[in-house]
Amino acid sequence: MPIAVAIDVMLARRKMSVGELADRVGITPANLAVLKNGRAKAVRFATLAALCEALKCQPGDLLRWEAEDTVDE
Repeated sequence: MPIAVAIDVMLARRKMSVGELADRVGITPANLAVLKNGRAKAVRFATLAALCEALKCQPGDLLRWEAEDTVDE
């Protein structure tokens, strides 16, 4: 997927656990893990805003676009 999620990087910078972030955001640790590991198909803006508030960061600190490798044959 061309969208990479860097929640783990921000968690490390803030010295915060997944459980603590999940509590602050109001989602389950399992759902946060799905998002953190890049397995989510979507994220609500309300959830993204809550993540940014809890981690004191911008959405671009959590999400970035990466070009997919394309092989011309």
